[in-house]
Amino acid sequence: MLETDQLSLNIPDTTKPRVVIIGGGFGGINLAKKLKSEDFQVVMFDRQNYHGFWPLLYQVATAGLEPDSIAEPLRKMFGSDEFEDFHFRLVKVIGINPTVKTVSTLIGDLPYDYLVVATGTKSNYFGNDQVKKYSFPLKQIPDALNLRSQLLQCFEQANMTINPEIKQSLMNVVIVGGGPTGVELAGALAEMRKYILPTDYPGMDFTKMNIYLVEGMDRVLPPMSPQASAKTQQYLEELGINIKLNTLVESYDGNIATLKGGDQIRTHTLIWAAGVSGALVDGLPAEAVERGRILVNQYNQVLGFPEIFAIGDIAFMKTDEYPKGHPGVAQPAIQQGKLLAKNLPKLIRNQPLEPFKYFDKGSLAIVGRNRAVADLPKGKHLSGFLAWMIWLFVHIMYLVGFRNKLVVLSNWLYRFFTYERGTRLIIRPFVRKGDRVKREFFEKYNTE
Repeated sequence: MLETDQLSLNIPDTTKPRVVIIGGGFGGINLAKKLKSEDFQVVMFDRQNYHGFWPLLYQVATAGLEPDSIAEPLRKMFGSDEFEDFHFRLVKVIGINPTVKTVSTLIGDLPYDYLVVATGTKSNYFGNDQVKKYSFPLKQIPDALNLRSQLLQCFEQANMTINPEIKQSLMNVVIVGGGPTGVELAGALAEMRKYILPTDYPGMDFTKMNIYLVEGMDRVLPPMSPQASAKTQQYLEELGINIKLNTLVESYDGNIATLKGGDQIRTHTLIWAAGVSGALVDGLPAEAVERGRILVNQYNQVLGFPEIFAIGDIAFMKTDEYPKGHPGVAQPAIQQGKLLAKNLPKLIRNQPLEPFKYFDKGSLAIVGRNRAVADLPKGKHLSGFLAWMIWLFVHIMYLVGFRNKLVVLSNWLYRFFTYERGTRLIIRPFVRKGDRVKREFFEKYNTE
């Protein structure tokens, strides 16, 4: 194993302005794709070597897609001669120093001329460390794989459990958060319960499998219109989802979820989709951060630091139309990345910068087969089959790479005609800390 003192960032010296991008999400890749190598040296840091299409993570978690169908290697994306002065490094950024204009990583520091923070968000547990310890987040591909293993392992163990109380807790699933992730995950699990699991486990009664959706506000899909929320709730109720509105989870010990008010749900699987906060980088002063995000002006410049930019979910740009910042979806990140790629050449030529104006293309959420809602521009709303088709088309279009588009489309067509989900594989067993029942099961029955 190499020690960090044996490693180097190995970034070549350059006479061109160096742009360092922290994060390979939608904002980072759209910026890097548009910057010309003859004008800039571009360096990207990320802790993973791929760009992921996170809106489809729930399909990986529910065995609908394999992870490589929603991810594309960053080196492949920037491997052509067009990006000859693009350099990717698989490292963790531990801080920045705006005074001397350096980025610090675990294996060294790198000077920058321009710095772009595009780190996105992380799960926000609102200070509840117990829930954080035992719940399942859904922010990265490893999270989705852990959740998939957890769900399939619970069904396998329930199939061999004679204690009815333990069997029921293995079959209960609690989803905390009624936003797009929670709603889409609930719909996918309901379809598994109806079409897939009874065939896989013919000796089990899946009418007893309970799927709970817990939301702290008074409606599901709070970011979308009231019309979309009402229709989504109707779809969820048709699918047999137990919806609990105006409800908070106070604690979860891996076996029992306690709701505010005292109600309890016995479950081995609690999925946390209740909120996010900015994935901040150490080094910026406190006055540059508000509501867990980095304050930026209309050009995405960090307040007080004209050579540092923040784009995407981590950026907090206040406008009259968006006083709480832009929505945490892909489009603001994509549009900000593309605009910054236009503004950086203007900046080095001392030309006026173009301010960011968000073009809202609408919002979508799917709740299973033929069930979806859409808030379109100019106050228009759609639901049902047409909204479902739009959702499919949009998600195929925004996948990176022709192979990924083809794989996902073929998977969806296969599932549409067969009601099958072909990736129900426990590739790596997942045993959560503190889960005594499951640990004993795997130690007893899965040893060589």
